[in-house]
Amino acid sequence: MILTQYPDFAPITRHLRAMYSSRLLLAAVHHLHVFEYLQYGPLPVAELQRQTGLADRPASVLFPALCAMELLTRTADDKLALTAVGQHLTRSASPTITGYTGLEAGDPGVLDMTDRLRNDGPLHSTDGIAYVKEGEGPSPMDDPTLARTLTLALAGRAKALSPIVAANLPRHSGHLLDVAGGSGYFTYEWLLVNPEATATLFDREAVLTVADELLTAFSQSGRPGAETVRERVTFLPGDMLTDPLPETDLLLAASLFHDWPDDTCQLLADRFAGALRSGGELWVHDAFLNDTLDGPLPVTDYSAQLFWVTKGRCYSRAEYRKWFRQADLTTPDETIPTQMDYSLIRALKS
Repeated sequence: MILTQYPDFAPITRHLRAMYSSRLLLAAVHHLHVFEYLQYGPLPVAELQRQTGLADRPASVLFPALCAMELLTRTADDKLALTAVGQHLTRSASPTITGYTGLEAGDPGVLDMTDRLRNDGPLHSTDGIAYVKEGEGPSPMDDPTLARTLTLALAGRAKALSPIVAANLPRHSGHLLDVAGGSGYFTYEWLLVNPEATATLFDREAVLTVADELLTAFSQSGRPGAETVRERVTFLPGDMLTDPLPETDLLLAASLFHDWPDDTCQLLADRFAGALRSGGELWVHDAFLNDTLDGPLPVTDYSAQLFWVTKGRCYSRAEYRKWFRQADLTTPDETIPTQMDYSLIRALKS
């Protein structure tokens, strides 16, 4: 069941994220020379990575994006090849479009994207990694001003999506753990439709200060049952990478894994599995690449944006299933679409 309370804001988010894919395209044509390397025939992904000098994460952002743009394609033997359109992004083609695209090749955003692709992120770790903890240092989200800015910036998106997610999560009288829950809207909406349940909202302390303020407004909204939510939710500050997580029946990871590189995602999957009680369920709400890593275009656009501002990218369902299997979770082959190009998937603990 999908509960639609607001229009789907995907037209807004798609146009916003397309800016980053434009930078990817121009970097690929004019600075990384992807199309020139492929003009003589298909190449294995690893060989194209070698020739362009890209590490795994930037390659996993750039190559799926170019496929989604229908400029590259994956062959039957899983090589990358130029499409009929992509061939005209080589300088030797007739006609060639490289002169036209070259008008924007020196744009500062394109040059910055090129540097980030070559270096798997900004040259200085504080530039552009706006909200993600770096090493053993403090999290940027410990800063009250930054935490408030980001939490409120994402609150509108969460407010629109949370009723749909709550309607599609299991009905339960037990406990929900919402990790990196931000504004708290996903927790509040789920408690509203599960009046016997309790929940823990886990995030940095400065984020939870904002979530508590939003809960006050939610509790006073006049919606049936909203006044009971505060007494059923616990705010737990902490670091999800290192601090103990409370036991739970359901664990929600909404827009979470995509902030992190592959090895950290495996760590998180292991930690989340450890927090689940027997029979518990891990639910992920995110935007997923095709398992064939060739789209869809709105998700490769989003992946480019995430590459710019986090340590992560968008991942495929197959990549999630790999992490979950290694965490001894079973993964039903099902996807529940929500809105804004997001979906829900789950993993089960026996």
